[in-house]
Amino acid sequence: MATDDTILNHMKMEIPVDEESLLLNPDSSVGLVIIDVVNGFCTVGSGNMAPTKPNEQISKMVEESAWLAREFCDRKWPVFAFLDSHHPDVPEIPYPPHCIIGTQEAELVPALQWLESEDGATLMRKDCINGFVGAMEKDGSNVFVDWVKEKQIKVIVVVGICTDICVFDFVATVLSARNHSILPPLEDVIVYSRGCATYDLPLHVAKDIKGAQAHPQEMMHHVGLYMAKGRGAKVVSEVSFDP
Repeated sequence: MATDDTILNHMKMEIPVDEESLLLNPDSSVGLVIIDVVNGFCTVGSGNMAPTKPNEQISKMVEESAWLAREFCDRKWPVFAFLDSHHPDVPEIPYPPHCIIGTQEAELVPALQWLESEDGATLMRKDCINGFVGAMEKDGSNVFVDWVKEKQIKVIVVVGICTDICVFDFVATVLSARNHSILPPLEDVIVYSRGCATYDLPLHVAKDIKGAQAHPQEMMHHVGLYMAKGRGAKVVSEVSFDP
């Protein structure tokens, strides 16, 4: 019987994701988008959707996201951070209650809390999976679209959680908006693979939870990257700065 590693390796052979390296410089016209790096998804024991034990992929994502955020802010480059935040009486089907407004679940992880007082960072709470949709205002405007236009951003680097859910939904929608000239002057959407993560729900655990679907972490992380690249995003495994 094939092991999980064997299946994962076979999948990576059948649907490979060719990852590039990214070099950023002062002329890059780049912005950083951080998706849902909040306690409710990243900090052990912080709610229904948080890891139940330390998770290497999620910990690395937090570390890389915090590093990139600091690099961008030190250079006075724009940062946009989405914070998943829900009202207790408004469910987000099919997920259990999570990231309830007013609780620590809906707050940035400790490694990113400094962004709250950073002049170059725009923080926005969203109550849906797709951050682009969550950025829509009642008057028809869109906070994210306005941010791109105001900052004259040509490239966004995207990090966060979950690779195959909130990150992918946002990336796919942004690419469609770009293709329909809704997001000028945006040209490229770049997903930093080491700055992304997803949750782990193995089959043997999921089958004992009513209505749950298995969600093997490494496989779904890869699928999320593959789908993003298929929609037109660039996927990179390294980010560096010049100077």
